[in-house]
This record gives sequence, C-alpha cells and structure tokens, in this order.
Amino acid sequence: MIRIAVANQKGGVGKTTTSINLATALAATGQRTLLIDLDPQGNASTGLGVSHAERDRSSYDLLTRECALGEAVVATRVPRLDLVPATVDLSGVEIELVGSEARTHRLDHVLATGDRWDVCLIDCPPSLGLLTVNALVAADSVLVPLQAEFFALEGLSQLLQTIERVRARFNPDLSILGVALTMYDRRNNLSAQVADDVRACLGNVVFDTVIPRNVRLSEAPSHGVPALIYDHRCPGSEAYISLARELIARLPAPAVAA
Repeated sequence: MIRIAVANQKGGVGKTTTSINLATALAATGQRTLLIDLDPQGNASTGLGVSHAERDRSSYDLLTRECALGEAVVATRVPRLDLVPATVDLSGVEIELVGSEARTHRLDHVLATGDRWDVCLIDCPPSLGLLTVNALVAADSVLVPLQAEFFALEGLSQLLQTIERVRARFNPDLSILGVALTMYDRRNNLSAQVADDVRACLGNVVFDTVIPRNVRLSEAPSHGVPALIYDHRCPGSEAYISLARELIARLPAPAVAA
C-alpha cells in the first residue's frame, strides 16, 4: 500500500479538499483507496458524508491502540473509497501519548496491516505536532497543498525542515511527492507572482496543475460529497482531475496497475 501524507501546518490551504478529491479520483481509476482523517476537526469525515453518529471508531482509537484498522474503517458513498474518520478526541492524543513508547510510530504500525488497499491518503491537521509527525513517519511521500499567497513560502520552509528532521530520525525513505498550488486567483497578480516564486524555488516538485478558487469546491462539503461528484464539470473539479493524473504519473508502477 502506497501511503501519502497531505500536510501543511498552515490552516485553510485546502488540505482536506485536496485529500477528499484526490482520494475520489484515485478510487475512480480503480484504486482501492483509504483516506485517514487525522485532523481533530474531522472535516474530511464530514465532507465525505460520514456523520458523528457513524464514528464509533476513529483514528484516535487507532493511535491509542483501542482497535484494529479494519474496525475503524467506514465505507463512503464513493465506490472503492474507505475512510477512517476523526473525532475531537484526537485533540488530546498528544498529551495522552507523551510518555508512551514509540509514540511517533503508532500510525506506521497500524498501516502495516492495510493490505486491503492500494493507496492511502492521510489528511493531516494544521500543525507540526505529534499527529503530523505520525503521518510523516508512516508515509512514503508527502503532498503539500500550498495556497497562492504572500506567506506561502515562509510556511513551506518550516514544513520542509520538519520533513528533513523526520527523514533523519525516523523515516529515511520519506520523499516529497509534489507541491500543489491551491486557491489560485487568476485575476490577482499576487497569485501569479507566488506561483512563479514557488516554481523558481522548487522546480519540478511543483505540479503543473493549479487549483483555482471555486465556490463549488466550498459548497460540496455541506452536501457530504466530494466536489468531483457534486459538480464534476466545475473548474475546481476539472483541476483536481488534472492534478490526479499528474499524481498518478508520479506514483510507483504497481499502484497504477491495480
């Protein structure tokens, strides 16, 4: 199972929207896809139509070893897309695990049993705490949604430093799958300037596709479905389909042969 952490410590950059729609696109290509909601806000769970009443088990239970992976998985409305939902209990897991052995490897150990799926996306919280570190330790690679705004590169540098620390201490094989520019406003010269700066800094690591600001992307979660299902012809959905093609092209061959 290929594991991809969707991470950026800044909030509001489109991590959850990216996670949901890329997971949907991967499932649509035939991949058996697992999305793990690792954010205490649980937005990925809500955005896939999984109510709080359906979250008997969650990613919190996985990290605290109260259940196995299969017990926490919930089927979504999207064929071949399963979800491990999140609850607010996750907000206290860092304190609960502070003295625990191998606390940074809890998710890695859990995913070692995930033979049912071809690919796993991990929607990280907007922080660089223990939850995100668990995701980075467990992941093969990192996908970074990056909002096209003035402070984007500053926040990115902090994330890259964290990735280097995780690589040095825990996961030497961790790589950056790509950086996806989100909330791009073609009417705003600043968006184009930020995009140019990011590409000049990171080169081919940045995906060609940019995700535009689009009201349909914002509306979809309130209906409990991905934007790709809510309105597959809107500019946001079309952009995520294009981004998914790029992502698949960067994945190891076995993942696209499933």
